[in-house]
Amino acid sequence: MTEPVVDVHAHALLPEIEAAVAALDPEGHTAARELDARRNGAPSAAESGRMIRERWPLLTGLPARLAAMDVAGIDAQLVSPSPSHYYPFLAPGAALEIARRVNAEIADLVAQAPDRLLGLGVAPLQHPDRMVAALEDALERGLRGVEIGSFGAAPGSGQAGTVELSDLRLDPFWAAAEQTGAVVFLHPFGCSLDERLDRFYLANTVAQPAENAVALSHLIFGGVLDRFPGLTVLAAHGGGYLPTAIGRSDHAWRVRPEAHGCRRPPSAYLRRIWFDSLTHDVGQLRELIRVAGARRVLLGSDFPFDMGADDPVGAVRRAGLGADAVRRILGGNAAELRLLPVHREAGRTLR
Repeated sequence: MTEPVVDVHAHALLPEIEAAVAALDPEGHTAARELDARRNGAPSAAESGRMIRERWPLLTGLPARLAAMDVAGIDAQLVSPSPSHYYPFLAPGAALEIARRVNAEIADLVAQAPDRLLGLGVAPLQHPDRMVAALEDALERGLRGVEIGSFGAAPGSGQAGTVELSDLRLDPFWAAAEQTGAVVFLHPFGCSLDERLDRFYLANTVAQPAENAVALSHLIFGGVLDRFPGLTVLAAHGGGYLPTAIGRSDHAWRVRPEAHGCRRPPSAYLRRIWFDSLTHDVGQLRELIRVAGARRVLLGSDFPFDMGADDPVGAVRRAGLGADAVRRILGGNAAELRLLPVHREAGRTLR
């Protein structure tokens, strides 16, 4: 029996959460919006605002979402909050409170269409000691895991440095995610290159794949995947630049002692990470499959943003892959990861 087609990269906006954060920490909220505007530049900020207004029903409403899924041939979505809901400026207690509220709203959304939607919550990466509690909250609400950024930082809060994914303070979180089988969806938001990318929409086109590559490299070189081999890490945007430049990482591992923090060559770990199919290029998708394997790639659209794929199923089918690879990407791998809701159609039940 053919598995349902599952999109593992789809977002929702939560206006009530945004309003609550603005009221809870108005100074931090304003500073974060100003930073985002500087990073993107005025032309991109204006265009993004127009795009969000145009796609508001898709981001916030259920009927428009389900109708769009039907048009695209998507049976089920794994819905994660827009990364704008990370709120890295919040203090530890407030960050956990807001994470729980985000988790609750995503759980409420997917509960309205349990045969079509699954959900991911959030965990405050900038506060490692709050992440396990946020993950547990998400799982208790029936969500499949959490979405995190590529690094944790608190702009404007006076917090020094960043929390990288190799940070040992995250080990309790990784241990909890491994033990529970939770999905950890790695999706960047923002970039430490800041205003260097403030024109030509480089804040997205360059920042997102660069941040993916840096974050995954921290996971690999930092030995996280050695310490927690059962982790289910799903990387957005096809893993960014890393899969197509992994040879350089392997070379560094061989010749540089400080790059030898993992037990095996970095390329070996690409077959232990999961990736979405959103590469925007059939050659890059084929290269991702070459280095990671078809068993490690799942369908992803970045619904409903303009940098996503309007026809993600067609993009996979047009990539010149074998029939088994196409089947795995469209739904088979999601089924193996148990990323299927109860799905009833024409008298059949699929899990």
